Amino acid sequence: MTLNLKEFIHDVPDFPKPGIVFRDITPMLADARAFAEAIERLDEATRDLKYTRIIGIESRGFIFGAALAQRRKCGFVPIRKPKKLPRATVRETYALEYGEDALEMHEDAFIKGESALIVDDVLATGGTAEAAARLVGRSAGDVAGFAFLIELDFLGGRARLAPHRTSSVVHY
Repeated sequence: MTLNLKEFIHDVPDFPKPGIVFRDITPMLADARAFAEAIERLDEATRDLKYTRIIGIESRGFIFGAALAQRRKCGFVPIRKPKKLPRATVRETYALEYGEDALEMHEDAFIKGESALIVDDVLATGGTAEAAARLVGRSAGDVAGFAFLIELDFLGGRARLAPHRTSSVVHY
């Protein structure tokens, strides 16, 4: 049975700051059927892409990326906030729709020629995903594509990720 996944995503107005509507996925994670369907849809949307690793962007991208990596039987690489990884890293700073942030990845996360599917929960302006793609490139990897549970179409993030293929399950 196909579920309406939007029923499991709750809107939280003015979080993390006034004017932002946060899409809360915790009700989806709490429902085994909804979570399984979300992973199945992400898998279906990216099944034809060729990659050796899945990148999960901290923190909710870890949830979907790790589950998808287990399903696809490929490696998982976390991209984290600064100073959370224990070995030598590469870092990218990027602009958010509500501020600035940075991401880091182990500098040896890829062997030249490996490719990655970059996974996160929400595609908004595309800045976070774009920074993740730059990290993959700096670590000798290639980006096979992007996959998101939610895409906020009105913010135009998809255009920022071109020419890479971008797949999203739920659109607002």
